[in-house]
Amino acid sequence: MRTKPLLAAVQGALALTAALLLPPSAHAAGPACEVNRPVRFSGLNWESNLVLAGIERYVMEHGYGCKTSVEIGETLPMLAALQRGDVDVTPEVWPGQIEGAWKKALASGRVLGVGHVYDAGEGWYVPRYTVQRHPELKTAADLARFKEVFADPEDPGRGRIYGCPAGWACGTLNDNLLRALGLDRDYTLFAPGSGAAQKAAIMSAYKRKRDIVFYYWTPTALVGALDLVKLELPAFDQAAYTCLTDPKCAKPVATEFKPNPVVTGVNAAFAKEAPQLAGFLAKLTIPSDAIDATLGWLETEGKEPEDAARYFLKQYGPVWRQWMPADAAQRVQAALDKE
Repeated sequence: MRTKPLLAAVQGALALTAALLLPPSAHAAGPACEVNRPVRFSGLNWESNLVLAGIERYVMEHGYGCKTSVEIGETLPMLAALQRGDVDVTPEVWPGQIEGAWKKALASGRVLGVGHVYDAGEGWYVPRYTVQRHPELKTAADLARFKEVFADPEDPGRGRIYGCPAGWACGTLNDNLLRALGLDRDYTLFAPGSGAAQKAAIMSAYKRKRDIVFYYWTPTALVGALDLVKLELPAFDQAAYTCLTDPKCAKPVATEFKPNPVVTGVNAAFAKEAPQLAGFLAKLTIPSDAIDATLGWLETEGKEPEDAARYFLKQYGPVWRQWMPADAAQRVQAALDKE
């Protein structure tokens, strides 16, 4: 009568011993996040930021056991939110675009700029087919001889350059650059009402093989998907660039756009509370060809940024595995394999 209880006790002891011999990761269903609330991301209104947010959220959720959320907003309001601690992470900060505000945020001690996500850029572009039609068009200054090619449909006697959307910080820079090149006499710098309107105008012209010259930035889905040529500008000069960004610049001088090493914005209190997550963000860097290809895929496939985030993770394992410990990488890969 005592055999069954004795056998059950032995089996229980063996099970306990086996459990104690298992690796630590086997004792729990998953890793415990360093914060007991969702990690809050800034969702800025352009594709590369949203794709980056998708990549980082996927890694934090599956690799580090965290919950995440996204707050949608514009650059400067979300920078203020980052300082207040209303959001924890801004995946893509261009310090060169918001020099004054970014310096103040860093000086406050409430915000950190970590890592080097990639190098972003700006420029004036034309389609490659336009250069093939007009091979002498190489520099932005050359546009003076081609106003008929880029005729403004609302004022055919002038050319049209599609600038950045109305209200964006780059508007001042483009206005001053137009004056610096002496193009303001012959060209209208057209400001689309929104980023979507700007993109739609460019895509419409490109699909119809019409000549168009426009301001744009990289990395973006549009530049990744289209065959474009960036018009040359004089070598970068900091003093000239500083004046170009000033609405009161009296005598603008043409210069190349400032290189923009993109960093990740992190709330300082969050970084202290979650050092492992902050360490992951500090290591995050993406080669230019990888982000360009991912954004190009987003454009050509007509998918959502979250889809592009998964595309990147599935295509570029050797890149993202360097951002995190091996056990976290294994958990991310396991989640991808289940999809």
